[in-house]
Amino acid sequence: MSEALARLPGLLAAHVQLSVAALVCALVIGLPLAVIAARRPALARVALGFASLVQTIPALALLALFYPLLLALSALIGGGIPALGFLPALLALTLYALLPILRNAVTGLAGIDPAVIEAADGMGMTPGQRLRLVEAPLALPVAMAGIRTAAVWTIGAATLATTVGQPCLGDLIFAGLQTQDWPLVLTGCAAAASLALLADGLLGAAEWGVRTRRRWPVWRSGLAVLACGLLLSLAPLARSHGPVVTIGAKNFSEQFILARLIGNRLEAAGYQVRYREGLGSAVIFKALEAGDIDIYVDYAGTIWTNEMRRSDVPPRGRMVADIGAWMKGGGKGALIGPLGFENSYAFAMRATDQRRLGIRTLGELAARSPALRLGTDIEFLERPEWRMVKAAYSMRFAEARPFQPTMMYNALASGRVDVITAFSSDGRIASDGLVTLADVKGAIPSYDALLLASRARAGDERFIAALAPLIDHVPVALMREANYRVDRPDAKESPAQAAAWLDSRIGR
Repeated sequence: MSEALARLPGLLAAHVQLSVAALVCALVIGLPLAVIAARRPALARVALGFASLVQTIPALALLALFYPLLLALSALIGGGIPALGFLPALLALTLYALLPILRNAVTGLAGIDPAVIEAADGMGMTPGQRLRLVEAPLALPVAMAGIRTAAVWTIGAATLATTVGQPCLGDLIFAGLQTQDWPLVLTGCAAAASLALLADGLLGAAEWGVRTRRRWPVWRSGLAVLACGLLLSLAPLARSHGPVVTIGAKNFSEQFILARLIGNRLEAAGYQVRYREGLGSAVIFKALEAGDIDIYVDYAGTIWTNEMRRSDVPPRGRMVADIGAWMKGGGKGALIGPLGFENSYAFAMRATDQRRLGIRTLGELAARSPALRLGTDIEFLERPEWRMVKAAYSMRFAEARPFQPTMMYNALASGRVDVITAFSSDGRIASDGLVTLADVKGAIPSYDALLLASRARAGDERFIAALAPLIDHVPVALMREANYRVDRPDAKESPAQAAAWLDSRIGR
């Protein structure tokens, strides 16, 4: 809980900044568009249809779509557009907030009694005066309800910005769900809910003040928002100054631990670090290539199949060497070196089921697969490795379901699935009494953990020197123990604590 509270001010500040910026952008677009659409029914149908279409896209998918779009646009114009972090989150949330603002404003303006409009025209009001003095006050209650709805939606959906590398309260929620650290989840959820309630209350007070023509509630709400914004904006300033390094991480325990292990070493060397966690495999490598993150740990098999598009399976040493040459030759970044352990995919079953069914290899699993259910991490079913395994062994499972990695192990333990694509460096394989099946055809490539740096950091000698002691000095036994310290159901540690434990045993 102390770690969650320590991270809360900075994440809350980032969450507020993102939510307010998205809401302001939606208001700037939505309100003028609503005024025009209220006078032109054809435009109203098009605008509301587009806003409704956006709402049918899940917020998570909308966030994910903007990353490749911005990346392609940046490549088209020669760079300069940040594809990760604040900008894609801002664009997605702005579109998501448009519908309630636009719909309620159009409804409010269209619902005004025509006789009132005629009376205003009869008094000689200009269109601007009529809008400001007659239409806007009458439409305000309906329009304000839409703004309040948009504010609550935006604050809630902003928690998903973690997936595109934008710090927010979702960092606590996603990390807590993955590591089953429920105080972390509750802290993130409570903070987001409190923020939404506060925003709704302040907007409600402002609405009442405008409707009753009392200025004090409006000023009070405005001052409250300004004070909160200033206080939260000051939170990040309390951190140490120095060169800032952005450390990336995917969404599972080992990545959280390694990110903080890297952060510990860089902070000791005088760098200020920030973390962008919960990124998918394709997103995180593209982020490194674009310079949006400076350093992260990936796995040889992932780079080999996903990025290099290779389907052959060479020996481990040659694969690592080829990856290093490919990255350097293509200007994609730099391979600092392997950490010393492999975290490969390994099909695993409960020992009792393995003995009962007599399955020892992937070939024997394939023969039984039509009667079995497969559980995987979120990415595996879409990865080239799965296509390679199916091609080599002709697997046809009765059901294949993706899970968050921690939930995947829980699904196997509870009997919801019969076999999972486990991770070889995970301590839960031994602790849960699981048996891994032999890949006799060598269909699954090796997955040495590789420390990758961006092009900008590859020439920073102090940066490389701070991380050099990690190369070939993280044995798989230590990594398994560190992972289990985070994932075990009792006496659970945070990724930061597990990283400190691991760091103390590696040496400098």
